[in-house]
Amino acid sequence: MKITINDRRKIHEIQESFSEVFPYLKLEFFSKPHKPGNASPKKFMKSSSKTIGECRTVHSNGTMTILPKMQVLDLEKGFSDTFGLSVQVFRKSGNAWLEVTSTGGWTLEEENRVGEEMNKPEPENL
Repeated sequence: MKITINDRRKIHEIQESFSEVFPYLKLEFFSKPHKPGNASPKKFMKSSSKTIGECRTVHSNGTMTILPKMQVLDLEKGFSDTFGLSVQVFRKSGNAWLEVTSTGGWTLEEENRVGEEMNKPEPENL
């Protein structure tokens, strides 16, 4: 998947494109970076109605290539290094979204698969 990054794009457009490929994951954008292995404080989370230009420090345009075999840490680092964007991946767990912190070395494909397994309906007892 390739996502075009420029100052005019809305955060929700990027989130929707990402979730089409990884339905059990979501990207959240923050005004400040987090330390590897730590969660981002919610007070720094940017509204999905904001533009990319409103939440980044590097204003270069380009394309972010996201592959299923990419590690979560590499995705987050790519957004930061190339576009000055602080992002964090979240995985669906029932009705909640959990920040991926301790499994940042997993691939997006692995994270999405675990999210899918965690959200399967319980088998009914016969």
